[in-house]
Amino acid sequence: MPSPFPLPAADPASLGFAAKPLAALEALIHRHIEDGRYPGAQIALARHGKLALFRSYGSARTEGGRLPTTNDTLFLLFSQTKVLTSATVWTLVEEGALSFMDRVADHLPEFAARGKADITLHQLMTHRGGFPSSDVTPATWTDHARMRAEVCDFSLEWTPGSRMQYHGRAAHLTQAMVIEAVTGRDYRAVIRERIIAPLGLENEIFVGVPADQQHRCADTYAPEPRDNSPAFRAAGLPHSGGYATARGMAAFYQMLGAGGRLGDVRVLSPRTLAYVARNQTGEMPDFQMDGIPMHRGLGPHLRGESDRIRGLGTIGAPATFGHGGVGSSYSWADPTSGVSFSYLTNFVQPDPWHSLRLDRVANLAHAAID
Repeated sequence: MPSPFPLPAADPASLGFAAKPLAALEALIHRHIEDGRYPGAQIALARHGKLALFRSYGSARTEGGRLPTTNDTLFLLFSQTKVLTSATVWTLVEEGALSFMDRVADHLPEFAARGKADITLHQLMTHRGGFPSSDVTPATWTDHARMRAEVCDFSLEWTPGSRMQYHGRAAHLTQAMVIEAVTGRDYRAVIRERIIAPLGLENEIFVGVPADQQHRCADTYAPEPRDNSPAFRAAGLPHSGGYATARGMAAFYQMLGAGGRLGDVRVLSPRTLAYVARNQTGEMPDFQMDGIPMHRGLGPHLRGESDRIRGLGTIGAPATFGHGGVGSSYSWADPTSGVSFSYLTNFVQPDPWHSLRLDRVANLAHAAID
């Protein structure tokens, strides 16, 4: 039997949320679906350990007859998965099995090949490793020994630490292999046992969806074909292969925003969360993100005080942190207000529309906070 959902439901007004911005947020999502921007969506809003709002909209699948989105529907997280993978690394640091200043090659000796001997976990986790375009082949999805070999053979594109450029796949594939090297276990099982299960979210978040749960997965659509295969869903790629409900991600970010604790469960220490959710890269521009300073932590990124920011809302508090999924979604925590929010959809929309809608969605959630 799955654990009961860890956040008790509460009326939004009782948690200090204003009704008008929330009504505008729901109207905006309905309009997006009516305009054909995406088939389906979920949102969830939580505060101080309670769930204020959880809504599902539209269709999880459109081919072969429409299948409505329900509160059990799992959405592809894309790069929101990255924070789950990095959070597992954080737990290993807390146990003394790793240090953020370790060299990757200290744990994966073969990784030293091709000039990568001195790359640290800190550089890797702040997207300064120097190999942003690297990836593995699909053959590694079911063969992690091969995944390790391909990761260790990644080639440098620029000098590690000399710039920041989003490593869309490579950084978290490397983190996953470090997790396996240190624990001797499949990274997917380690993420589940260290992060997902202690929070009571086994039925809400999956990095590797088992066969008996795949019927819950929304299909993902895009201008170009997307992989909705059972093999992809089971693979649980550490950079973009997780699936979840919005309420599951809102609960995960409740834990992060509360300094590592959800209710009576402590997953991480407050000092660890303060460090990993700190701006580690200043105003350094991200060459992959149109030169925007992404204020990278060691997993999520922060709102900060720049004029331009991606996904977390122009009016968000500077301490707000989170991560998005390509063209589709964002989840975040605002530790200054105790609020967490998740917005998931099942269509990959290109920019500029994608970033513009994310700003509107996030701003409405922030505007509701009293």
